[in-house]
Amino acid sequence: MKTVFHARHAWIGDGVATDVRLEIENGRFTAVVPDSPADGESLPGLVLPGLANAHSHAFHRVLRGRTHSGRGSFWTWRQQMYEVAAALDPDRYLALARAVYAEMALAGVTCVGEFHYLHHAPGGTRYADPNAMGAALIQAADEAGIRITLLDTLYLTAGVDGTPLEGVQKRFGDGDAEAWAQRVAGLAAGPHAKVGAAIHSVRAVPADQLPVLAGRGPLHVHLSEQRAENEQCRAVHGCTPTELLDRYGILGPETTAVHATHLTDGDVKLLGDSRTGVCFCPTTERDLADGFGPALRLAVAGTPISLGSDSHAVIDPFEEIRGLEMNERLASESRGHFPAAALIAAAANHRSLGWDDAGGIAPGSRADLVAVSLSSVRTIGARPDQAIFAATGADVTHVISGGRRIVADGRHTLVDVPHELAKVLA
Repeated sequence: MKTVFHARHAWIGDGVATDVRLEIENGRFTAVVPDSPADGESLPGLVLPGLANAHSHAFHRVLRGRTHSGRGSFWTWRQQMYEVAAALDPDRYLALARAVYAEMALAGVTCVGEFHYLHHAPGGTRYADPNAMGAALIQAADEAGIRITLLDTLYLTAGVDGTPLEGVQKRFGDGDAEAWAQRVAGLAAGPHAKVGAAIHSVRAVPADQLPVLAGRGPLHVHLSEQRAENEQCRAVHGCTPTELLDRYGILGPETTAVHATHLTDGDVKLLGDSRTGVCFCPTTERDLADGFGPALRLAVAGTPISLGSDSHAVIDPFEEIRGLEMNERLASESRGHFPAAALIAAAANHRSLGWDDAGGIAPGSRADLVAVSLSSVRTIGARPDQAIFAATGADVTHVISGGRRIVADGRHTLVDVPHELAKVLA
């Protein structure tokens, strides 16, 4: 069955086209025709391709607005995060993740990369289904109407020096990389889901275990998020985390480094030359006082950029989009580093999650669309080609995911999001 939409303004390629006829069959665009007469269902405002949240920890959403009562660092925040991790089971995780993914949909996200390391029961005991927690996340995305790449994460040690996991960390571990790989092989995906892999960090995966991950894709890794990680890696291995990953064949086009905050010039060159992607999470990196990485230098070096909301301090792709550019402005004291087209490409980078056929409005691509109001108090008067510098997630009115309407007139069609969030966060 063919569905036809009409967009007054739509982001096609590197710019805005007007009066665009969008034909969809079997979840894909079959025709995209600018300068067409109005026909079919009207999509208001500016229509963007579906956005990809390339880095999510769904359970961190519990901490929003609860961690700001004093000073601290990433490491003090982590203790609060561990308390949340200790309390979850598969049923609770399903309910929480469904609400969080539906919140993402309301903000324009049609695909999420879930960096998943909360694998086992307290104490590290396996559930009867050893992938029960991952299965809950895959189900949650389906019920929220979005696609997911479950980045099942290898997490074996508490430090670069091989310190054993302790406390709640035991829920994360599989013993060694081979046992992890055997468990992951039992994960069932689905039409809306892919199973990828992740290295939590060089803190959490001993170097001799890294070869099991080489060549897997999509593969994500937390990289140089903290200066302490770099210092420990140099002390143990005599090199930076980036150099260590390069030594073991981890870098490459199927790999995405997350954060990449504290890099050397040599690290930037290694990542760019290998076409390793980098996912920045500006709102979380600000919230945790991590600092911000050299996004522009990486992009110039050849690194594909993606964006994520990580700990969900907020879920708003437009905040992440602006953060990428605004960080560069603060660092350089000049404006205009990433043009709007580059920012949208980063926000719609589904390839980093293994969905090469999504992220653009073009025939053959998956039919993901996000309509952004141009008549809200934030966007009124903005030029369509610059609206992303003014809009927020609250301005998203309609979302189509794989041809399926999941948000209409600002409301999720499948999940009562405020009600579900209130239940799981009570």
